[in-house]
Amino acid sequence: MLETPHVAVGIAIATKFPNPWVSIPLALASHFILDKVPHWNPHTYTETQRLGRPSQKTVTLTIIDIIFSLGLGFGAANSVLPNIPLALTIITCSLASVLPDVSKYPFFLFKKTRKGFYKKWVLFERSMQVETKSPFWGLLTQVFVILASYIWII
Repeated sequence: MLETPHVAVGIAIATKFPNPWVSIPLALASHFILDKVPHWNPHTYTETQRLGRPSQKTVTLTIIDIIFSLGLGFGAANSVLPNIPLALTIITCSLASVLPDVSKYPFFLFKKTRKGFYKKWVLFERSMQVETKSPFWGLLTQVFVILASYIWII
């Protein structure tokens, strides 16, 4: 799943469960639950295996997704100011919700990291994904997750 839907759910969790001892673990757990929702991803692992690195198209899409995710997370945190504890919880839950994906970035960018425990972690996280063959349906489920998160917040 792209990062933006994960962040949207992380924000929703932070706003509904403002206690960071509850919300941060829930946001992290939500990542693995959302990966079981049928979705579409760029084929970063396959491209890395085939080309030695992700394609420029995948890198561009990833950067755009990260920009949207950061905007969403910081925008949500800004919207609750001056409640600094809640703003920090939103930012932390946003990060926790994408941590399993973000932790894989070095694997795709640096060849020397593609071994041992780290490779096993990447393969495990990859095995959690339920991908659709159709980008349309796979992106539609992600839009639905974002909208459902927003509705849950309001």
